Amino acid sequence: MKNVLFVAMLVAGVLTACAESKQTKIEEKSMQKLELTQEWDKVFPLSNKVSHRKVTFETQYGLTLAADLYTPKEAKGKLAAIAVSGPFGATKEQSSGLYAMKMAERGFMALAFDPSYTGESSGEPRRTASPDINTEDFMAAVDFLAKQENVDAERIGIIGICGWGGIALNATAADPRIKATVVSTMYDMTRVSGNGYFDVNDNEPDRHAARETMAKQRLADPTAMAGGVVNPLPADAPQFVKDYYDYYITERGYHKRSGNSNDGWRAIGTQAYANARFLYYINEIRSAVLIMHGEKAHSRYFGEAAYQYMVEGKAEGYSVVGKPNPNPENKELLIIPGATHCDLYDGGYTELTGKGEPKNLIPWDKLEAFFKENLK
Repeated sequence: MKNVLFVAMLVAGVLTACAESKQTKIEEKSMQKLELTQEWDKVFPLSNKVSHRKVTFETQYGLTLAADLYTPKEAKGKLAAIAVSGPFGATKEQSSGLYAMKMAERGFMALAFDPSYTGESSGEPRRTASPDINTEDFMAAVDFLAKQENVDAERIGIIGICGWGGIALNATAADPRIKATVVSTMYDMTRVSGNGYFDVNDNEPDRHAARETMAKQRLADPTAMAGGVVNPLPADAPQFVKDYYDYYITERGYHKRSGNSNDGWRAIGTQAYANARFLYYINEIRSAVLIMHGEKAHSRYFGEAAYQYMVEGKAEGYSVVGKPNPNPENKELLIIPGATHCDLYDGGYTELTGKGEPKNLIPWDKLEAFFKENLK
C-alpha cells in the first residue's frame, strides 16, 4: 500500500512539474522581448516634476505593448492612474506622451502606450488596425495600471486623442473599471472609414467601390503602405491637411517611428473599421466622460455627434436609435474657442513648425479637475 501511495505521489509530482514547465514555456513564448529606446526621444522636453521609465505589458491577444510610465516625483500612497493613447497613426513620443506627462505633473500615475502593431510595440505586419484589438489595447493598459503597487485599482481613467478618442469610448462602454474618460479632438474611425470625411461617401455604391479596391489590394500587395501625411504639401491642400503637415512632418511633431510622419498605414490596414460601428453602446456608459473639441476643428462633428448619441441615444450620422443615457449628469461636451484639430495635440503655436508663442489651448486645469472629481 505504501509503495502504491509513493508511486501515486511521484506521478503527481511529475505531472505537476510538467504542467508548470509547459505553463512557463507558454508564458515565455507569449512574452515578447522588445528592443526599447532608452534615450529621451520625445517631441517635448521631460518635466522635472515627474519620474519616467519605459515599461511593457501584454494584451489578451498575446501582443506586447511598449509604454512610457510617468509618476509625480512627490507622489505618496496609492495614486489615481490614467492610460493615454493616440492620435491614430502616431506614437507615444508625440501627443499621448505629452498628455501623460502633464497629468503626472498634476498628481496622477500616467501611462502613454504605443498600440499594437505600431511604434515600439509588437505585432506583424506593421501599422495595421482592428476595432477589437485596439479596444483591447486600452483594456490591457488598465490591467497593467491596476496591478501597480502604488495605484488604486478603483481609480483608473483613460484619455483618447484623435482616432483613439473613439476607441477610448468603445473601451469605456465595454469595461466598467474605467471610471473617467477624456476624449480629445476625436475621430470616429469606423464612421470615417465607412462614410468618408463629412459622410460624403455614406451610400452603398461608394462603399462597394471602396470594398472592391480593398479586395484587389489584398491580392496585388497586402503589405503595401498607403503613405502618411501628404508630403510634399500641395498648395491647394485643405487647411486641416496643412495642419497635419505642420504637426507631423515639421520639427514641431515629427518622429521617426510615427506612421503619420513617414510611410503611413497599411493600405488595407483599416479594412475591418469600414464595416464596423463601434460606438453602439456608448449611450450606456455610466462613468464620467468629457469630450473636448476645437471650435475650428474639421473633426468637430465626430465629437458633437458622439456626445449627443452618448447622452440621448440618437444623433446625426448614427442610424441606430437607442435609449437615453441613464447617467447623463456626468457627461460633458467642451468646445474650445479658436482651436483647430491639431491645436489639441500639443496646445498649438502662433507660428508654423512650432514657432512663435504657445497658444496653450489644451485645458490642463479642466482635465485635472475632471479626473480629480471622478477618480476620488
